[in-house]
Amino acid sequence: MTALWIANVNVTDADAYAKYAALAGPAIAAFGGVFLARGGRYVQLEGRDRKRNVVARFPSLEDAVACYNSDAYQAALDHARDAAERDLIVIEETS
Repeated sequence: MTALWIANVNVTDADAYAKYAALAGPAIAAFGGVFLARGGRYVQLEGRDRKRNVVARFPSLEDAVACYNSDAYQAALDHARDAAERDLIVIEETS
């Protein structure tokens, strides 16, 4: 079953976050991740507003979690840790 990686982000250091994004994209693609939405227009209806929202689809929940835990993604994440406030979940899609 496919899974969605959903990130809600408030970037606090654009230069450092750009380094994260440059490395994260290839790491995500290596695990079969495909971006469905990345920083586009949105309407905040409830909850905490984060200015950047990203959705990627992975072949499975396990692939998404393996991507997150991979050396390549963790190297990318090193640039985002002090450059953004982030929430990230992975959820299986329903058919």
